[in-house]
Amino acid sequence: MPFRFAVPALHSPDAAAMSLGNLPQWDLTDLYPGMESPELKADLDICGAECTEFEEAYKGKLAGVLDGADAGEQMALIVERYEKIEDRLGRLYSYAGLVYSGDTTDPVRTKFYGDVQEKLTDASTHLLFFTLELNRLDDAKMEAALSSPAFARYRPWIEDVRAEKPYQLEDRIEQLFHEKGVTSRGSWNRLFDETIAGLRFEVDGQSLPLEQTLNYLAEPDEEKRRLAAEALAKVFNQNLRLFTLITNTLAKDKEISDRWRGFEDIADSRHLANRVEREVVDALVSSVHDAYPRLAHRYYKLKAKWFGKDRLDFWDRNAPLPKVETRPIGWEEARDTVLGAYSSFSPRMADIARTFFDSSWIDAGVRPGKATGAFAHPTVPSAHPYVLLNYMGKPRDVMTLAHELGHGVHQVLAAPNGALMAPTPLTLAETASVFGEMLTFQRLLAAAPDPKARKAMLASKVEDMINTVVRQIAFYTFERRIHTERKSGELTAEHICRIWMEVQGESLGDGILLGPGYESYWVYIGHFIHSPFYVYAYAFGDCLVNSLYAVYENAAEGFAERYLAMLAAGGTKHHSELLKPFGLDARDPAFWQTGLNLIERMIAELEALEE
Repeated sequence: MPFRFAVPALHSPDAAAMSLGNLPQWDLTDLYPGMESPELKADLDICGAECTEFEEAYKGKLAGVLDGADAGEQMALIVERYEKIEDRLGRLYSYAGLVYSGDTTDPVRTKFYGDVQEKLTDASTHLLFFTLELNRLDDAKMEAALSSPAFARYRPWIEDVRAEKPYQLEDRIEQLFHEKGVTSRGSWNRLFDETIAGLRFEVDGQSLPLEQTLNYLAEPDEEKRRLAAEALAKVFNQNLRLFTLITNTLAKDKEISDRWRGFEDIADSRHLANRVEREVVDALVSSVHDAYPRLAHRYYKLKAKWFGKDRLDFWDRNAPLPKVETRPIGWEEARDTVLGAYSSFSPRMADIARTFFDSSWIDAGVRPGKATGAFAHPTVPSAHPYVLLNYMGKPRDVMTLAHELGHGVHQVLAAPNGALMAPTPLTLAETASVFGEMLTFQRLLAAAPDPKARKAMLASKVEDMINTVVRQIAFYTFERRIHTERKSGELTAEHICRIWMEVQGESLGDGILLGPGYESYWVYIGHFIHSPFYVYAYAFGDCLVNSLYAVYENAAEGFAERYLAMLAAGGTKHHSELLKPFGLDARDPAFWQTGLNLIERMIAELEALEE
């Protein structure tokens, strides 16, 4: 997935940031000492040579290897060599992306990122033949070779590669798609990132970047929320023409690729990458659509009542509850809260998470030019993950820390599978992160000092779950409409805004007033640009975790061990195989309802507190 990063620009910390304590910055020297380091330059040269030598050694010769007496052992050696090259390529790409994420507005970093991307694209072009040629090998001979223990280790990866077989193109076309990626999709992604990072929003006399402006929408002061919402709308609308062009271009780019490859449905390429069946995703989407009235519509009407209104303005959607005292949560408190929650579940899980703090694997502060949002990037198995946050002391920021550390723990546990099989499909990649959130929430809820605090925490969790399930499925629905209607021609900004308002209105219900300005809020959602149809993975993960947590609450000894074993499997097993030890099956329609019922029960508890 393309990087959406940024790293620090120097500036004086404001008082709010200082009150949070010393927010960490990551140390990237575990990857490379610096952008101009001899180690990095040497690895770039080595990658170019290794890729060329690999092509010269094996292109057009794999069928002959399969005919040999020791085919399995020889194929294993070839894949091992390929995996080592992929690890080095991944290390270089990760470092360049993480440096770029520090400040996407810095011309030195952007040039470095672009140059490394181009060199790695040129080098990896020599590897394209390998998976294409693997898929042309005789099935029976491949199966025979996989009886060798050395080669059998790579069976999950081989099966994933061969699942792509129906959609692969002739070698020269694949090479063209690969090489033009830098100047087509990659360039539009980069334009989006740099544009978003450069936007500034005037709020109450301050010029703020996107992340800090969005943070105002969770302020207790309604006037500040309104001013931030209007500032967002103003700047989004000023840039609507550019974001409309980016959206149209990338939707058409995807349509061309899908058409050439023969994908039937606009989201099938994502389902294939996620190793999940289309009917499973359709069942999830249908279940969530049916639950809109029982979840978001019901909750936001209740929240409007708390605010003394018939309907909430859209800038009140994530507002803290009225008359509930809020305070900034310092970094050390956030750290101890998350590690404590992890430790109560599994000391081993907490020990892995603690390493991120102790070893400078986290970048937490908000800085000009830094990427918005949060992520945990796995880098490569020969290194370790890094976590990026934009921490501002909100309760949701603590949950975000728990979320990203869940990813990080998952990535550390899966790393021994190697560069080819450590990556987890997106649907299961969100499991550890959402489970980490749930552990942290339950710990905080158990420590709530009074009913008012419990109500505030329940409401915050319900809103997070609605954002993760309802909002993300609404995003998926919006994307489906955009990509479907783009097939008939370019979409105007007004058309895209109209689709956005229709989909948001359907999902949120009439408890939210989607007033003027909200029609352009689609422009900053990076997932639409970087990873089309990614978003349903969040809902998949949340519903899965709700079901998984229900099993945990009723489980005998051994649940934590089974859970960590599931994470350690990485990309070596299908979701059906991973969930089987817990008695769960995502193909069962009741599976999704179990997850949605948990959200509904929390809303019912909030309603009961009103009585």
